[in-house]
Amino acid sequence: MLSEKDFICQNAPSNIIEKGSFQWSAPSNIALVKYWGKKDRQIPANPSISFTLNNCKTITKIDFAKKDNQNNFSFDLLFEGQPKEEFKPKIQKFLERIADYCPYLKYYHLTIATENTFPHSSGIASSASGMAALSMNIMSMEKALYPGIPDDYFFQKASFLARLGSGSACRSVKGSMVVWGHHNEIAGSSDLFGVTFPSAIHNNFKNYQDTILLVDKGEKQVSSTIGHDLMHNHPFAEQRFSQAHHNLSNLKTVLENGNLDEFIQIVESEALTLHAMMMTSLPYFILMKPNTLEIINRIWKFRNYTKIPVCFTLDAGANVHVLFPENVREAVLQFITTELVGYCQNGNYICDTIGTGAIQIL
Repeated sequence: MLSEKDFICQNAPSNIIEKGSFQWSAPSNIALVKYWGKKDRQIPANPSISFTLNNCKTITKIDFAKKDNQNNFSFDLLFEGQPKEEFKPKIQKFLERIADYCPYLKYYHLTIATENTFPHSSGIASSASGMAALSMNIMSMEKALYPGIPDDYFFQKASFLARLGSGSACRSVKGSMVVWGHHNEIAGSSDLFGVTFPSAIHNNFKNYQDTILLVDKGEKQVSSTIGHDLMHNHPFAEQRFSQAHHNLSNLKTVLENGNLDEFIQIVESEALTLHAMMMTSLPYFILMKPNTLEIINRIWKFRNYTKIPVCFTLDAGANVHVLFPENVREAVLQFITTELVGYCQNGNYICDTIGTGAIQIL
């Protein structure tokens, strides 16, 4: 089992590179068993498992050039083609966190150009896809400087680095289902990085669909960082962490045997528990909007009437992820367009599906 020390660059680079460019895309992900609450250094308080998405992604390019002053980090940041000064402190903090693991970054001036295919800070985990894409580029730099790096180490360290930028980002490196956090029944699971779900997934969950209903495209009421911190001294924290372990055990069995009814029960309970934690913290927050509840109730009514196995999940925001098997796609999309789109801001929604993880473009 790899430790944090295993990700430190022990030797000087074997290649000398003056300048170069890399570009990666990395997807968002949607947790089925939620990670909520963390320890020092972005260690999760409980394990989680997520679907890796396909269409909701961040595309990031890094241009790097050797510089004289190698004592500090130096970078420019462009978001959707324009300088974005308010994002720079988060990138600076990230680079400082990974300094021991990637000391070569101080040798270069970086130009980081990034864009999303979905609204930023609206509950679709833009920090997850963003930090994953950035980490993939950094590992491409490392691979260029240290050509002997094995592929397994490349992806594990990318996930490890991404976690230090945004916890759930470690689940956006690989696909199609990723576990993060040690769990006794998940082989190879680690608090340090995400691992691909090791068991064979039942055909019911192959190419699963996720249609994201954009109830509120504005910035979230409370950041995920603040939300996680509210789990410290939360009156129900220990019960919640225990519940997550139990639900992951049950979901592992469900993913293997294909029981859609049990899948729905676990996933919806997890979503509501996440929001219950926020409503019972101090200070307390209600992240759902009235239209979020309308959508949930209509999904329940539709499922009860049609027996079609469609369900919802939520991240820490108002938007609703509608999850369903591929073989009922036509019926569910018709339901969404006729009954649910009216509850979305400006009628906006995104059709997505399970993806394969980060992809190198350049």
